[in-house]
Amino acid sequence: MSDNDHKSDLPTGVERRQFGGENRLATRGSPVYGEPTDGGWRCWDARRSKLAAMMEHGMETGLLGDETVLYLGAASGTTVSHVADFSGATYGVEFAPRPTRDLLDVAESRENLFPLLKDARKPATYAHVVEANVDIIIQDVATRGQARVACENRQFLKDDGRLLLAVKARSEDVASDPETVFDHAQDSLREQYEIVETRRLEPFHTDHLGVVAVPR
Repeated sequence: MSDNDHKSDLPTGVERRQFGGENRLATRGSPVYGEPTDGGWRCWDARRSKLAAMMEHGMETGLLGDETVLYLGAASGTTVSHVADFSGATYGVEFAPRPTRDLLDVAESRENLFPLLKDARKPATYAHVVEANVDIIIQDVATRGQARVACENRQFLKDDGRLLLAVKARSEDVASDPETVFDHAQDSLREQYEIVETRRLEPFHTDHLGVVAVPR
């Protein structure tokens, strides 16, 4: 199999389906945010999901299906609901109470999704809940110090696991050039991770960098 063929692989439980005449990513599960559906499949819109955008760009997420996932920045459940559709135990950490209430509703139809009203910057507050050695950490948080959050949550990740991170330049520093922000974030990540791949997430998300990394 060539590298290009490998990059086109999708996890078991994620397929490309036709929605509105377009070939789109999809997972099987209950609808969450008014997304188009087709026979039990629900469209996974890359314009509303950084992880889906990473997949659309062919990044090597390492997701195969049925992994244990720690999702940081779960919000109201748009992306984490798709992740839970094809993964094993999925822990969704969200700091804000209002979206966490929505996340609880999403979890009602997904018994493998565990919402946690916690601050991803304070992993000690949920270390007693999240099982050690998760396969994948997915991070999409809108805060300064995004690389630091990833490093502080490294404790939960298997030594052969992967970090899938979306760095939001405007959340770090609205005045700085995004490339400068991305370079700084990658330098900070290298304290705990080896960076495997990076990719700007345009046209789906402006001033975002997708990062795939493995623990050092």
